[in-house]
Amino acid sequence: MTDSNRRNLLLASAGAGAGLVAPRAFAQTGPYPNRQVKIVVGAQTGGLSDAYARLFAEQFTNRFNVPCVVENKGGAGGILAIEAVVKAPPDGYTLLSTTTGQVWQTRVMYKKLPFDLARDIAPITVFPSGPLIVAVQEKMGVKNLDELIEYARKNECSSGSYAPASYPHVLAETLNKQFGCKFQAIQYKGEGPMWIEMGSGQLQMCVGSYQAFSTVASKGVRPIATTGPIRSPKLPDLPLLTEQGLKAPIARLEGGLALTTSSGVPVEILELLSKVAVEGNDTPRARALRENFAIPNATGGRAEALRLWRDDAPVWIKEVSALGVTLD
Repeated sequence: MTDSNRRNLLLASAGAGAGLVAPRAFAQTGPYPNRQVKIVVGAQTGGLSDAYARLFAEQFTNRFNVPCVVENKGGAGGILAIEAVVKAPPDGYTLLSTTTGQVWQTRVMYKKLPFDLARDIAPITVFPSGPLIVAVQEKMGVKNLDELIEYARKNECSSGSYAPASYPHVLAETLNKQFGCKFQAIQYKGEGPMWIEMGSGQLQMCVGSYQAFSTVASKGVRPIATTGPIRSPKLPDLPLLTEQGLKAPIARLEGGLALTTSSGVPVEILELLSKVAVEGNDTPRARALRENFAIPNATGGRAEALRLWRDDAPVWIKEVSALGVTLD
């Protein structure tokens, strides 16, 4: 063996050995992660995207002994939060927690965006939202979907939405178009502020998580339906929108809370971050979160996120495009 061949073999062996004890450096200074990670949340505190972000931050810190902080950046329909992540270095140290609507439907609800959501965002995982609760003011006298439609065809109604292109926004616009209802979607900086207004009687309809709904359930707010394909574990007698005859695709679809980052981040980092989320499914804190929000299923990781991006995102985008609703 020549000196040159011996040297190459030693270098190759050293590289293989290093791969066994540390993650790839991913063109960074040292292996990932070796400094603070930030999760930008596209909403104010108090909602499910914020809760999941803080859960993941805790899991990440416990796993790597590296600080992971949460920064709430609500407003502008999530655009400010998305832009902050897209413009950050694509190194896995800046993540985005927001609704799937903000990274899917937003691309067709705004004519001009400072980024390309089909190209600039990469999924890490999608945390399930579980069945959402459709609720109305008791004083309206509405007890089911048919009665809500009849009421909203005759009366101007304000409908709360925790983000543009979110489930409650799309549902309100769907009912307007399909049945001639008169819902005006009011946009809030997250789910918390929306339900506060619902509890004070400022809104006629809200759609959101069970946990947030339960904070105002005793304040003259009545649940009339749940969304998606399965009933809420907390309200098993409350029928689905589909069971009440709503045939629009929005009735059977289930959004989620997407954890994403810049598409320039190496796949190895995306997979590592996804693994943290999946391994955290059965921790006491994760189980408690799902129990509080009545979410029966856990995150499936990046493979499931990619499937949702492939199968569900086009359906959501098509639905919003058909509604013809734009926000700029």
